[in-house]
Amino acid sequence: MAGGASQGGTQAAGRRRIHAVSLAVTSLLLLATGWGCGAGAVGFSAPPAPRIGPAAGVVMAAGGGALGPEIWEEFVALAGGPDARIVVIPTAGTEEVFPSDWSGFAPIRAAGATSVTVLHTRDRNEANTRAFADVLRNATGVWIPGGRQWRLVDSYLNTRTHRELQAVLDRGGVVGGTSAGASILASYLVRGSPETNTIVMAPGYEEGFGLLKSAAVDQHLLARGRELDMLQILAVHPDLVGLGVDEGTAVLIRGDQAEVVGRSRVAVYDPGQAEPFFFVGAGGIIDLVERTVVEGSGAAGEASGR
Repeated sequence: MAGGASQGGTQAAGRRRIHAVSLAVTSLLLLATGWGCGAGAVGFSAPPAPRIGPAAGVVMAAGGGALGPEIWEEFVALAGGPDARIVVIPTAGTEEVFPSDWSGFAPIRAAGATSVTVLHTRDRNEANTRAFADVLRNATGVWIPGGRQWRLVDSYLNTRTHRELQAVLDRGGVVGGTSAGASILASYLVRGSPETNTIVMAPGYEEGFGLLKSAAVDQHLLARGRELDMLQILAVHPDLVGLGVDEGTAVLIRGDQAEVVGRSRVAVYDPGQAEPFFFVGAGGIIDLVERTVVEGSGAAGEASGR
C-alpha cells in the first residue's frame, strides 16, 4: 500500500495547495485578459465547457481492491474534510442492511469524515422520489462502492437520484466510486451485463451515469489482465476516451484533466496511435482531450512515452 496515513495526508494537502494556487492564477489571468469584465465585455467570450469531466467539482474513479489512505484522505478532503457531508450508495453490492458499524463506513471515517449516510434502494420508483433523493441535496461528497454495475443501472439510471448526483458536482462537490462504482460514473458503461462481468459490452446495459462525458472506465485493470478489453469498445465507439484503472489506484478528474493517485497505474487509450494505450502512475496529470501526460511521470519513473 502506498505510504502511511501521515504521508498520504501530506501528499493530499500538497495537491490541494497546488490546485488552490492554480485556481488563483487562473482568476488573475482571467481578470488581466478581460474575462472578468462581465457578460457585456466586447471581444470576449466564456471559456469552452469541458468535453469529458465536470465543469465544477471532481469525479473520482478508483480501480477496486484495497485503496490506500491517500485515496480516502483525498476523497474526504475534496468533500470538505471534517465538515464533509458524505452519502454512500452501496447498491452495486448484495447487502441490504447497513448498521452504524458497517465496514463500508470505516475507511471514510478513518480519513476524517464524521457525517456519513447510506442511500440504498432496489426500487427505481422510490429512487425517483424527492423524499428518497433529498439527502443528496445537502451532500458534499458521494461514494459508490463496488459490486455489479447493472444493479446501479436498474435502481438509479435516469431517476431523480441520478440527477442529484450531477447536482453534487455542480455545487463543487466530489462524486467517486470504486470498481463497479467507478465504471458507472462514465457515459459508456463497461461490463454492465447482469450475466457476468467478463462481458465487456452488454446491450441494454451500456449507459452509465454520464458524470464523465464521452468516456468509458474499466477497473481491476492489471490485477485481472484486462488491458486489451477496452479496445473492443473503442473499435465500435472510437469517439470515447477510455480509461483503465488498476487496483489500489484512483483517477481524479476535474474538467478535462485527470490526476493519478495510489500505488499502481492508469491506462489511457488512444487506438489511433501505433501503441493503442499507455500507462500513467501516481502524480501524473493527463490531458484527456489530447490523451497526453502534461505533468509528472508514469509508474516507476516511466512516463507515457509521449
